Amino acid sequence: MGGGAVAEPSRRVAITRIVLVALFAVPAVAFRAGGVHLTPVAAMLVFGIGVVAAAVLLMWAAEVAREDISGALALALLALIAVLPEYAVDLYFAYQAGSRPEFAAYAAANMTGANRLLIGIGWPLVALVFALAARRRGRPRGPERDVTLAPHRRVELGFLMIAALFVFVLPLAREIAWYASIVLIAVYLAYLWRVSRGQAHAEELVGVPARLARLRRAPRRLTTVLLFLGGAIVVFASAEPFAEGLVEAGGELGIDRFLLVQWLAPLASEAPELIVACVYAWRLRGDDALGALLSSKVNQWTLLIGTMPVAYAAGGGGWALPLDHRQVEEVFLTAAQTVLALGVLLDLRFRWREAIMLLVLFAAQFAFPDERIRMILSWLYLVLGVALLVVRRRDIPPALRAVRPGT
Repeated sequence: MGGGAVAEPSRRVAITRIVLVALFAVPAVAFRAGGVHLTPVAAMLVFGIGVVAAAVLLMWAAEVAREDISGALALALLALIAVLPEYAVDLYFAYQAGSRPEFAAYAAANMTGANRLLIGIGWPLVALVFALAARRRGRPRGPERDVTLAPHRRVELGFLMIAALFVFVLPLAREIAWYASIVLIAVYLAYLWRVSRGQAHAEELVGVPARLARLRRAPRRLTTVLLFLGGAIVVFASAEPFAEGLVEAGGELGIDRFLLVQWLAPLASEAPELIVACVYAWRLRGDDALGALLSSKVNQWTLLIGTMPVAYAAGGGGWALPLDHRQVEEVFLTAAQTVLALGVLLDLRFRWREAIMLLVLFAAQFAFPDERIRMILSWLYLVLGVALLVVRRRDIPPALRAVRPGT
């Protein structure tokens, strides 16, 4: 779909932006390397900014690397690297839960928060920004203002459908066990294998990556490597103190630690990706915008959940990360939201009214935090999702067939 000119800054502006982001990350690395002990609130802020800066650097590096690494599989792997900050924080919680049982709740909180944030905030933002941009450009009301996905997005929808059905086992079992790791990691590997057999659908770059992509091969590759290394160093320097700071700051500020871990950590790590998706949407590149967030959802709903028991076992726990009553509700609510998200996108159109529905249901979780209301919302998500799947049942077979190579 149309998009307009690429937003490409000058070389000086691009370098300035990279330096500014790197400067935001310097305090986190310096404090960690120097062993400086910060108060919980200060640690949450300093290392949280480090996580955001790392996410930006890794995202830029992953996008520029597409100029030198061809193929759909490479794109999927680079997309995974771009969400490394989210994985680092969540797997730290899971690892610590092996010796500190109270951290099991934080691991589940971070995972469910990241997934619900993508669908409840990220997807609606893309649809609403796209609709505003279409209106600004004089497009008529109706389908012209809806985000339309390309047919190849059925691959993500098909694998997400398979994973979504399986994840309902977790709240029933009240744990994320070793067999969940086997199944969900296998689904993710199958997803990588499937996209490796298909054609690459590269996105037109915007911003700093667009400028870096125009560099000669040697300087471009050197810059990409430096961005990757810088982002990785900041991630590993910031993940542990940021996670610990979140937990301790919750008690110090009188805020529910579970909620702080559930929403602030994912927001910090995913904010750059959401901003870029909105930029794509504003340029009427709805498939690029929503497709990137859909791919992130597949990553988080398969590989992220699947690696949690592995991290838990590595930290000294067993091969089953336990879920208490509240975590069972959170996982069920997130799984139900995923069903509704599948029903919404199954016909490859995302209408702004559907975006409003997802946003309102997401906001209701904060307006009505009571446990009974949360369960009502879960069943409402599930009923609406199943109803949409029934209405659009003709779109289910194409999505499932898309997981096979050659389709």
